[in-house]
Amino acid sequence: MVLIQIVLLAALATITVALVRSTADARHQAVRRLLIGLLGVLAVVSVLWPTGLTWLAELVGVGRGTDLLLYGTVVAFLGFIVNSYRRSRELESRIAELTRRLALDEAGPPRP
Repeated sequence: MVLIQIVLLAALATITVALVRSTADARHQAVRRLLIGLLGVLAVVSVLWPTGLTWLAELVGVGRGTDLLLYGTVVAFLGFIVNSYRRSRELESRIAELTRRLALDEAGPPRP
């Protein structure tokens, strides 16, 4: 198995685990911010040193730097989808709870 296949499978497994695990803590936010920062640094490095991306691609077993960039983009996009789905589910739960509370508050006390 080529190194890039192992890396991509590990990334996909991580995204899958993130989909089923709770992430409402500060540690998750810190990790997300670090990954976003790392992505920014990698983007700047790949623009300033495009041959470096090709070198890295060959190092992990991909033929071209553009292919490596595509694989990374797909993994990042899947991570974004997972994050958006989780946030949407959380917001739906909050809205449902608020709707229940509002309905109970507006109903008032039961009539005798």
